[in-house]
Amino acid sequence: MTEQQIRFEDGVAYEQMMGIWSRLAGDVFLDWLAPPQDLRWIDIGCGNGCFTELLVERCAPAEVQGIDPSAGQLAFARERSEKSIAAYCLGDAEALPFSDDRFDAATMALVIFFLPNPVKGIAEMIRVVRPGGIVAAYAWDMLGGGFPLDPLLIELRGIGATVPVPPSAAISQIDAMKNLWIEAGLGAVATREIRVQRTFTGFDEFWNTAQSSSFGKVVAAMPPDDVELVKTRTRPRLPADGEGRVTYEARANAITGRVPQVQ
Repeated sequence: MTEQQIRFEDGVAYEQMMGIWSRLAGDVFLDWLAPPQDLRWIDIGCGNGCFTELLVERCAPAEVQGIDPSAGQLAFARERSEKSIAAYCLGDAEALPFSDDRFDAATMALVIFFLPNPVKGIAEMIRVVRPGGIVAAYAWDMLGGGFPLDPLLIELRGIGATVPVPPSAAISQIDAMKNLWIEAGLGAVATREIRVQRTFTGFDEFWNTAQSSSFGKVVAAMPPDDVELVKTRTRPRLPADGEGRVTYEARANAITGRVPQVQ
């Protein structure tokens, strides 16, 4: 069956499921990146601002610009950052509305696999970052079992359900990201794996929270018997502890590089 593309429009729904995961991975990412303070940042594909605000909280930036194609997500981001220095604008990751050498650092948090053309996306990151500046990203390992909703995704596919898929899922693999960075001409390229865990009060909390994700629409459109089948088959993938809590791990790949200095 044809797989659908993923669309994010609801900032509140995104926060309930993926926003929390994003911050967990984002904390590890920034610990590893250890950027200096007072940089001018662009957060590409900022969504509802969860990682953008992490940059503000953690990095003492001089400026942060968040850009995203979803007006709904940006509305949530602006509301959450009323007292923040972060600014948000509507735009396309493959055609950034900023001048050359405008920033000291560019990031993509859980975004690069959504780009139809990652090569063009990385070229735009490099264009807007000054020579010597940082170009970095992290992405769920979509093909290696690292996606936070893999327990549900596996069972949806198991019954033949049509599920949304990023257009460039393969770029999330660490070797693919490294090749992309190197072929784009970036220097000082480094990679690392990020592993994070999240605990739910029980399977029902996981299930209900997952319904706020892009897969929620898939589940909502299924016959009730199929919903119960998927739910029954997903539960053993998330064993509970003695108090009924469910803790499981997601995995992302991270990369950084530097824009070459002008000779």
